[in-house]
Amino acid sequence: MTYSPTINTTITAQQTTTKGVALRTQGSSKNESSKRKSKKRVAKVAKDMYQIVTDRIIAALENGVKPWACPWDRTQQCDMLPMNFKTKAQYSGVNILLLWSETIEKGYSSPYWLTYKQAAELGGNVIKGQKGTEIIFYKTWEKKNEQGEDEKIPMLRSFVVFNLDQIENIEKPVIAVKEDRPKNDEFEILPHVENAILATGAVINHVGVRAFYAPSQDSITMPTQDRFTSSSDYYATLLHELTHWTAHKSRLDRKLTGSFGTRDYAFEELVAELGAAFCCVDLGVFGEIQHDSYIASWLKALNNDKKYIFQAASLASKAHQFLLKK
Repeated sequence: MTYSPTINTTITAQQTTTKGVALRTQGSSKNESSKRKSKKRVAKVAKDMYQIVTDRIIAALENGVKPWACPWDRTQQCDMLPMNFKTKAQYSGVNILLLWSETIEKGYSSPYWLTYKQAAELGGNVIKGQKGTEIIFYKTWEKKNEQGEDEKIPMLRSFVVFNLDQIENIEKPVIAVKEDRPKNDEFEILPHVENAILATGAVINHVGVRAFYAPSQDSITMPTQDRFTSSSDYYATLLHELTHWTAHKSRLDRKLTGSFGTRDYAFEELVAELGAAFCCVDLGVFGEIQHDSYIASWLKALNNDKKYIFQAASLASKAHQFLLKK
């Protein structure tokens, strides 16, 4: 369930993710060197969203919960990515992890979210006492550089959303409870998933007992379907390998260098696990891939690099959108 370390393998952490700066808020503080109130200086307090989000992911992992493992069986419906109820736009990147994590912690039943203002615009209101979930977006700041040229700098900002469970007085969609799950001893072919996989054009060979992507041959090797306990586990594994497959230079061009056990290798495994999770939800696949052996490496990297999860989630979203032609 990786890219092969023995066939021209492996990966490099991506350096092309969007750079950002911390959200800033303003407040006033006394200027001790002056007795006149008019001489008060305005102190800028940096709110480091990179660190705040990273700390939340670390806490979840340390508690044995992978925030990218969609809580299918903990909610009434989780067969779709978190979505804004008004715009119908899917959230992406690290926001998926933040909203899934909150869903697990609070036990929400809806995949839909709204800002306070959007709820009011739809004629509803946030239930008294409810607290929102802080997520992020990038806003471009334009300035002139030393050469006098216009330069666009992406700035990381935050805003708050509320789950539909926290909002009243608006008409909510009926959430279908999916009680029937494929039994582990039954292999059920899912035509819509098969069609999505076929549409990628990837070369997939079914042989042996290992699942891996070979960059030198640009092909995926999978065990035969009968070796999996369920079709969902098979599809989840294949979507993991297909996420590795998107790294090819003719696709998303993530350089595959490094070897098993290295930081770069663990990073690509995180990208693939996130990408597979996003695809699984979009396709209604309830499979699981166990990569718990990488958690120690991920925790170490998260503690040393506050942008690590942002970079991995961003690349995973790009892979998810590429595979499912979003």
